[in-house]
Amino acid sequence: MVHFVGAGPGAPDLITLRGAKLLEEADVIIYAGSLVNPALLDRAKEGCRIRNSAQMTLEEVVEEIVAAEKEGKTTVRLHTGDPSIYGAIREQIDQLEARGIPYDVTPGVSSFCGAAAALGAEYTLPEVSQTVIISRMAGRTPVPAKESIPALASHGATMVLFLSTGLLEGLQAQLMEGGYQADSPAAIVYKATWPDEKVFRCTVGTLAKTAADHQITKTALILVGGFLGDTYERSKLYDPTFTTEFRKGVE
Repeated sequence: MVHFVGAGPGAPDLITLRGAKLLEEADVIIYAGSLVNPALLDRAKEGCRIRNSAQMTLEEVVEEIVAAEKEGKTTVRLHTGDPSIYGAIREQIDQLEARGIPYDVTPGVSSFCGAAAALGAEYTLPEVSQTVIISRMAGRTPVPAKESIPALASHGATMVLFLSTGLLEGLQAQLMEGGYQADSPAAIVYKATWPDEKVFRCTVGTLAKTAADHQITKTALILVGGFLGDTYERSKLYDPTFTTEFRKGVE
């Protein structure tokens, strides 16, 4: 059996209870060493075989899983954040299904949630933005043309950008091409929820300079949108004049 487990955004105690239990029971752990906090491996039982997938190809990961299955062992494939976001799990699952190897997926807290917590921010504010766009800049890995940064930025929605910290000059230019102003609020959150977490509030036009000034080159999320500003409307849900299924509003 293979368990794909979301490790959470970084802090070891932000893994789910289910994920922690699976880690503790695993015979083999294959973890995304470039991003997963190694402190999580302290949960591994004595004798557990631990492999760092940052040093492996897909074929080598599958080979390790197949070997574990032949030995009757349980494998945890430990991914950063939530495995459904930039986790490259589909290609692994297809390989397992082709071989008849059973699997399941345990979700985790994504780093984009950790970044909002670090900022004390709410992504969806009434009359500001009710949509969160999660994307990335095109780099060595391309993105579909219809999902270019200018096209997505044209919506004016909240944007959370992964895997883009090393491309900030191009990113800020494309955000402004799509409609954001140079003074639109933005933030850089480095290693959200880790002990060395850093938060930098800035503007779209100063993203690259902010990162350069603080020597941030990777492992950070870029957040853009009016949700980082000071203006929003009060929610209807808790408005005393608003009637709901559970409460009658005051006339």
